[in-house]
Amino acid sequence: MEKFVQLIARFRNDDSGATAIEYGLIAALLSLAIIVAMPLVGSSIGTTFNTIGTTLSESNGN
Repeated sequence: MEKFVQLIARFRNDDSGATAIEYGLIAALLSLAIIVAMPLVGSSIGTTFNTIGTTLSESNGN
């Protein structure tokens, strides 16, 4: 029984699992921020490329 109590105490004091969970939460939040920001940034970049393409086509006489 004493070994069982020691095992439980050692398990309770082990912080490595908590650190892994914290890193997992940080990764999840960063992923969510990127997913939310992509449509906004993507449309802005698309507009910029369309403007550049139009300007280049007009300057070439096409």
